[in-house]
Amino acid sequence: MRTISYLQFSGKAEEALAFYEEALQATNVKMVRFGDFGQDPNSPLTLKEQNMIMESRIEFSGNSLMISDVPPFMQAAAGEITTGNNVLISIIDANPKLNKQCFEKLSEGGTVIMPISSTPWSASFGMVVDKFGVMWKFNSDASKFLDSFVD
Repeated sequence: MRTISYLQFSGKAEEALAFYEEALQATNVKMVRFGDFGQDPNSPLTLKEQNMIMESRIEFSGNSLMISDVPPFMQAAAGEITTGNNVLISIIDANPKLNKQCFEKLSEGGTVIMPISSTPWSASFGMVVDKFGVMWKFNSDASKFLDSFVD
């Protein structure tokens, strides 16, 4: 079993997918649209809904991130998609050069919470909220830091 970060959007998944693909230097991208499965005559999708991303995955630096849209008909049952600070994606144990490259790309159109820099606990630490409202934390020495305090 494993866990994976999964981001949901209300019509902006394709834009987010392209942004994260470049910012994180993705090596593999896969995507399926709602319209790829044909129509249910009892519940036809609008053209806009057919073009929304049903499921996608990008792979980068040995990691994966999944992204999809939640069309209005699904939001009616599952609830409205809202941007918030209850989720943060943490990039750990990457080399400082890669951290800086990804941080700078994710900062475009976003808000830097803490600029990427050397700190007493990490050679490369920073926090940013990207233009989609997703918070990212970079810590090149996260495992080393935790291991130094906890056996």
